[in-house]
Amino acid sequence: MKASELREKQIDDLEKELVALRKEQFNLRMLQGSGQMIRPHLFGQARKNIARVKTVIAQKKADQSEAGS
Repeated sequence: MKASELREKQIDDLEKELVALRKEQFNLRMLQGSGQMIRPHLFGQARKNIARVKTVIAQKKADQSEAGS
C-alpha cells in the first residue's frame, strides 16, 4: 500500500480501510498469541499501513480546515 494510492481516496474510504487494517492487526496478534504465527513480518507491515492511513487522514482533515478558514 502506497501513500500516493491513499491520497486519491476520500476520508470515508480511508476510515473503512483503517478499520479493516485494525481487524487484520488483531487477527495477527491472536495468531501470534496462539503460536501459529508463521509470517511475523506481516505484523510490522500492518502497523506501518495503519500509520500511513492515519497520516493521510490527518493531512486531508488539515487541508479541509485550511480551505474552510
